[in-house]
Amino acid sequence: MNEPAGRGNQQPLSVDGPMGMLANCEDVWDTPDRSGDPVDILDHGLQVAAVLALRHPHDEELQVAGLVHDIGHHLVPGDEARHGEHAAAAVAGLLGAQVARLVALHIPAKRYLAATDAEHATGLSPESTRTLALQGGPMTPEEQAAFEAHPDFLAAVALRHADDAGKVVGLRVAGLEQWRHRVERVTARTQYQGR
Repeated sequence: MNEPAGRGNQQPLSVDGPMGMLANCEDVWDTPDRSGDPVDILDHGLQVAAVLALRHPHDEELQVAGLVHDIGHHLVPGDEARHGEHAAAAVAGLLGAQVARLVALHIPAKRYLAATDAEHATGLSPESTRTLALQGGPMTPEEQAAFEAHPDFLAAVALRHADDAGKVVGLRVAGLEQWRHRVERVTARTQYQGR
């Protein structure tokens, strides 16, 4: 019997694309000359996702956003100001609007925290401090108010805190393949919800 046309007979989208993109980030750095953060993009994403899994175990979209948030460095090397936008555009179709928004917001969250949390600002890595100016510097009070009103404000700040924590050389965390099922679940929800 033929199944009627519609969502029920759609083939699931493959997570091989983002998983392959992440795998290609092994031994790729946020700066072409490796003068930036002390871990490669893949290791950094795995560390950020692991931190988010511990702090937000029920939010798989946030965890997956942490996993892919810096792939824009690989897609468009050297574009510090817009690497979040590049990554968001690359994952939106498969991982959905929520993941893409969080990925895009990790830079505004850095700017927000630089303006509102002196301890956070002084704790930025040397590379994050350098790129902050390229990304617009600390937010103005008007920008802060607008960011605080964003529906994803708290999740974006959580992602940024994990981003800053995920730069530890030699830290052992789950490997990329151990994230496949979570990425598949996020993809399935995105496809089911049509977002």
